[in-house]
This record gives sequence, structure tokens and C-alpha cells, in this order.
Amino acid sequence: MQVGVRRERRAGERRVAATPETVQQLTALGLKIAVECGAGTEAGYADAAYATAGATIVPELLPEALDVLLHVRPLATETAARLRPGTITVGFGSPASELPAVRALADAGVTSFALELVPRISRAQSMDALSSQSLVSGYRAVLEAALRYPRFFPLYMTAAGTIPPARVLVLGAGVAGLQAIGTAKRLGARVSANDIRAASADEVASMGGTFIHLDLDNRSADAAAEGAGGYARELGEDRATRQRAMLAPHVAAADVLITTAAIPGRSAPLLVTLDMVAGMRAGSVVVDLAAESGGNVEGVIAGQDIRVPVAGGFVTLVGLRDAPSAMASDASRLFAKNVANLLALMTKDGQVAPDFDDDVVAGACLTHGGSVRHAATADAMEAAK
Repeated sequence: MQVGVRRERRAGERRVAATPETVQQLTALGLKIAVECGAGTEAGYADAAYATAGATIVPELLPEALDVLLHVRPLATETAARLRPGTITVGFGSPASELPAVRALADAGVTSFALELVPRISRAQSMDALSSQSLVSGYRAVLEAALRYPRFFPLYMTAAGTIPPARVLVLGAGVAGLQAIGTAKRLGARVSANDIRAASADEVASMGGTFIHLDLDNRSADAAAEGAGGYARELGEDRATRQRAMLAPHVAAADVLITTAAIPGRSAPLLVTLDMVAGMRAGSVVVDLAAESGGNVEGVIAGQDIRVPVAGGFVTLVGLRDAPSAMASDASRLFAKNVANLLALMTKDGQVAPDFDDDVVAGACLTHGGSVRHAATADAMEAAK
């Protein structure tokens, strides 16, 4: 079967869906790999390296000539429409925000797999691209904050005086949050964190952070903070308001605030208002990893730095965009393994043949046989009519 690796078209995207290492993995399964010229250049993977690994380098990848298409960002509707019925695609699908593209995939009879939908079970950990890319994002968020923060992160005791360590607060203790905690701690900061999931306290402590316990009312069943797959669940408005009020003094005491809370398929929850930002000291930095899905911080804009006036100066709001792409080489290394591992699960004797009795395959499938298999996306499309 002919597998194609495309050069990403979306502005700012530097990652690639396969590396020379995963090309070797896939060719060993009996698959033929075609890599579009320059597909891995931005991530540091040369065409020659792909050729050495067994791929064929083509000037332009023609979607209609492929059996399988590997990609990073969601496919454009134009690309989806060019695919032959029965073509298999593997990559991010962003179904909540890319409904026209999902419809185009279904109308074209494409069997598409969205890596956001991979079930969060132990057997699928090696295919979990959300986690692998969140790892990169959490690390990058701390570096971006450190570059903008006008003081040191670590404690320094010198003959000229003592410089206290920066106080870093991380909101959200998923993969990105935990990586942010560990990175800030390694840079010498004093780190605290909060997550609405009580089980996160031990994980925060394991990374060297201090967990902030908030006494939110958990009496009703609807207040459960943990949703399917271990993701955080959005709080009701009353509890969310109370959460912000309880977080306000901790935000005000922080020199650096990093927010990472995201709910798959939904807008990011609002954790920090501009009034809370106004209580921070001049020179403080806020990095919002959820900026592309609406932001955890009021007023944040994806891809922009905004200065919020406060007494004595300003606080910098950083809306991170394409955070994994900023570290394209390692981000691609991880993402490509996620893609290859999912494809390997579906490959036997050189043929990619999805077994929909497999929970991982069925869970990750977005479209198949002319219909949208992912229930939440299908419901959203019906509501949008």
C-alpha cells in the first residue's frame, strides 16, 4: 500500500508526520512510503535521510494517488475532497473546530483517524499524541516565560545581595502542567500548582511542586471534576466563580503564571480574569497554553503578547500559538512515533486494514464509509445544520 507523508501547508506549522526512523518502522511492515520534498526540512529532517531510510521523495504528493495519508494539522476541505473513497488518513483532526473538513472527509468516503480521539488507556499510550505534544508545550511555556520575565528564576546569594527565587504558579496539572512544573523547578523557581482533580496532588508533589488545595463543594454528582479518559471536566459556573475567587491571592503572589487547562472538544475554561491579573506585580508574566482554544486567561490573544497596565508598570500576557512547532524536531519525533504506532496496529502483511472491533481503532476513528463515526462530532454537525 502507498503511504504518503505530506509537507504541512498551515502557516507556522513546522512539524512533520514521519521521521526517517518511523519510515524504517513502516517499510519493515511492508508499506511503501512517499515523502513530499521538503516535508521534514523545518523539523531538521532532510530529504536524503528519508531516502536512506527507504522512502521515495516526490516533488508533490498527490492525495488522489495514495492509500494512506499521514499529516499533522487537520486536512483542508480541498485536500479531503481529492482523496479516493477508502483512503485512510492519520493525524490531528480537531473535529470540534473543523466541521467542514470532517464533512468533506465523510463525503469523500475517507476512513480518517484523529489522534485526539485515541482512547486514554494503557494499551494506547504509545499512540497518544495529545500527551506527547503537551509534553513539548509545557516545557516550551516555561522557556517563553523565562525569556520575558525581567528577573532570575533561581535563588542567588551573592556578595552584592540575595536575589530571591521566582514564584511560579501552574494552573492545570495534566501532562503539560506537570512538565511545566518540572521545568520551572529545574530552573530554580519556587513552584506551586492547582488542578480541580484532587488526584493531581501527588503528581504535582512528585515533580517538586506544592499543591494548592481549594475547598470547592463536591457534594453534587454534577460537580465531579474528572471526566472521561482522565481529562478535567468543566466546572459549573457557580463553582468556577468560587474557584477564581480562591485562586486570586495565589495569582497575585506569583511572578510567573502558566495556565494549561484544556477540555478536548470544548473551549478552554476561564480561570483568570483581568481583575486577577491586575493584582499581580509589575514585571510578572502570564503564559496561556490554551490561548488557541479561547484561553484560560481573560483578554489573551493567541500568537500575541499583550501588556496589561498595573501599578508601577505592566504584566505581560503571552498567548502561545503552535507551541510544539517551536520545537519541531523533538515534537515531530514524538508525534511521528504516535502515528506509526497507530498505523502499525492496523497493518498486517503489508496491508492497512482497520479492525473496528479493536477499542483503540474504533475510538480513534472520525469518519468511515461515508459517515461520521465519532458521536460528539456527528451531534455537533447535526446541530450546525
